[in-house]
Amino acid sequence: MEKLRRFTKPVSHLVAFGILALSLHLPAAQAGMISTEAVVNAAQVQQDRERLRSALNRDDVQAQLIARGVDPAQVQARVDSLTDQEVQTLNGKLDQLPAGGDALGLLVFIFIVLLITDILGFTNIFPFVKHPKR
Repeated sequence: MEKLRRFTKPVSHLVAFGILALSLHLPAAQAGMISTEAVVNAAQVQQDRERLRSALNRDDVQAQLIARGVDPAQVQARVDSLTDQEVQTLNGKLDQLPAGGDALGLLVFIFIVLLITDILGFTNIFPFVKHPKR
């Protein structure tokens, strides 16, 4: 019994030291309340990310990326690495872009080109343009 008592003190010290050493290396878990706003924002950012991915996965966009020498896989990797703020900013800019380009500007440009060619006598499209007599 005397031998057993002699080993109990060093063993108990060794166990206490081991527990203390393990407790120093383990990260402490912290609990906290998550606000409803944070949950809604996280859902919105996820939705924005999916919208951006679907826009970049369109066939015409993929073709334009390849035509410009950009690997679509790299584009997807970069979209995945964007921060939440960058995703929201990029989606905001996508919302501001005109769908299909600026159609009104294109129509005005075509009208001006046809008017100039009509004035110069290359075409005869507009009746209000007076052509010099030939």
